[in-house]
Amino acid sequence: MFYYISGKLALLEPGVAVLDAGGVGYRMTISQTTYEAMPASRSVKEPPTVKLFTYMAVREDGIELFGFASETELSSFKLLISVSGVGPKAAMSILSFLTPEKFALAVCTDDKKTISKASGIGPKTAARIILELKDKLMKEHSADDTGALSLPIAAPTSASRSTLTDATDALMVLGYSKAEALAAMKDIDTEKTELEEIIRLSLKKLMKY
Repeated sequence: MFYYISGKLALLEPGVAVLDAGGVGYRMTISQTTYEAMPASRSVKEPPTVKLFTYMAVREDGIELFGFASETELSSFKLLISVSGVGPKAAMSILSFLTPEKFALAVCTDDKKTISKASGIGPKTAARIILELKDKLMKEHSADDTGALSLPIAAPTSASRSTLTDATDALMVLGYSKAEALAAMKDIDTEKTELEEIIRLSLKKLMKY
């Protein structure tokens, strides 16, 4: 019904934001990630104008409006609630503990331990999230970058090809192009390095560019 709502930030508390749009106060449930993205300084006389992307959950016991600071977080929320057994409350718990980028990375690297650290999320739920969402996230970011540069990278052996592909896909999920991902990994021995370490070292390089 609502894609986003833009208005004065009338109230902001952990887990809750109220936007005054056209004289109507819209109360939204928000994650800690969105809470931290809101303006730090709020004047009583002149509240800041903000925009939150929304999702409206309709249940038998009522209607709840969820607000997100970015379309990426909204997309992550929709993916999470598509998982069997994961409702809005669990999805918000995960997105309060992990940013959308860190959540995507955890899914793509089979990091069940990190996801299960979110409040109310057990290892079984974390495993189911990875099982149902990994392919979706990988396919979404697996298209070749047509503008990629020809990079001087040796062809990987069959043993390392899967790890290299997984690392590339994970970096692309985080917003980097295929060319950038491959450039960051060109000096890493992908045959002898664990996937998580490849991604960590690559991100360290990419953040310096």
